This record gives sequence, structure tokens and C-alpha cells, in this order.
Amino acid sequence: MFYRDADLVEDLIGKATFTEVMFMQITGRKARPVDLRIVDAVLVTLMEHGLTPSAIATRLVYMSAPENLQGAVASGLLAVGSSFVGTMENCSRLLDRIGSAADPRAEALDIARTLRAERRPMPGFGHHLHKPDDPRAIKLLALAEAEPELAGTSLRALRSLAAAVDEVAGRHITINATGAVAALLGELGIPTALMRGFAVISRAAGLVAHVAEEQESPSGRFIWDTIDKAIPYVGEGRPPRAQE
Repeated sequence: MFYRDADLVEDLIGKATFTEVMFMQITGRKARPVDLRIVDAVLVTLMEHGLTPSAIATRLVYMSAPENLQGAVASGLLAVGSSFVGTMENCSRLLDRIGSAADPRAEALDIARTLRAERRPMPGFGHHLHKPDDPRAIKLLALAEAEPELAGTSLRALRSLAAAVDEVAGRHITINATGAVAALLGELGIPTALMRGFAVISRAAGLVAHVAEEQESPSGRFIWDTIDKAIPYVGEGRPPRAQE
């Protein structure tokens, strides 16, 4: 029984951590100590975000089908996308553009001006609660920038984009957690198209924790009742049938 070239029984069980094996399986190479430090920081950051759509979906599905824990977790994972949790993928595409540009600053400004003119959100920036800065992003970026083994290409691209976003907006816009995650995973050579997978892995653990909490202190019925009372039906319905 092998995971790639490693013997599951002799080389991995009891000898390697989950993060080491996961990294090897996804990237095809053995994790360096710096890889493990960065990936663990990312997974811990993404695990829990409170009652976001993914957590609400998991709680409601678990309330409806408590015999199907995996279905409840799966329903929450379906909400990991371009608006919540998985936004590092969209940000990473922009960092790739900046990192490969002949003039990174000009490229960053072009991105910032274009998205602002089109009134589109800037992936990896802004937060409704964390202002003026997202403390998670500050911590993640500080950890990565202190690692001498990292090339710094994605980190510099993010800093260039942040400066351009502030310049175009005329005020400071925070780098959020998923923006920082995009830069950190980019430093490890994780392809943009795979980055959301790390959010899925981490959030799965967080959603199991939501199920555990739902078992002890149910909230699904409260969420359902609250929505049922707060959102009135506004349709006209069917007209009454004519008397024959």
C-alpha cells in the first residue's frame, strides 16, 4: 500500500503528520519545514469564520438529516466559492499577472483602475468587520516575510497590488485573510487552480465542529424559524378558480 512512493504502513503511519502527507499528495514533493509552517498557518486561518453561508447550510442540513453527517458537511463545502472562503483563487490570478509583468507596479495599477471602473470587487481586499486592517492577514504576511527560504515573488505582488488599490481608491483598503493566503500558497508553488482545495480541506474540519456544536446546542430550528418570520411571501399567488 503506497502513497506515491511512500509505503503507507512502514513510512507514513506513526511517522508523518497529516499535513506532511497531504502536501506530498497534492504537490508531488516532500514538504520542507517552511512548507509545513505556512500550510499549517493557512489551514488554521481558514478553518472557522463563524455563521457564514457554509456553516448555516451545514447546520440546516444536519437538522433535517441528522443521520447524514457527511451530507451536512458536503452541503457547507458547496458554499466554498468565489464570494466566501475560496476567494484566494481569484486574487492569485491577479498576483500571477503582476508577478510576470515587465512593470509590476504599472500592472497592479491597471488592475486596480479596471476593477474600480467596472465596479467589481477586488479579490483579496476589503472586509466588513476588520478595518482598517485584517489582523489575520497581518499575521500571515509577517510569518511569510520572515521566512528566508521563500522567494517573495507573490508577497511582493500582493504588496504592489495593495499599494495600487489604496492609490486608486484614495484611501486604505485592507488586505483580507484570503488575499494573504493567495500570496502564501503562491510562495509555496501551489497552482492557482488548486488553492481553493486548501480552503475545502480546512473548512471541512470547521464544519464538523459546527455539527458537534449543533448536536450539543441546536440552532438550525432557530435559523429556520427566524427566516420564516422575517422574510414575508411577496408573490401574488394563484387567482381563485372561477365558479363553474
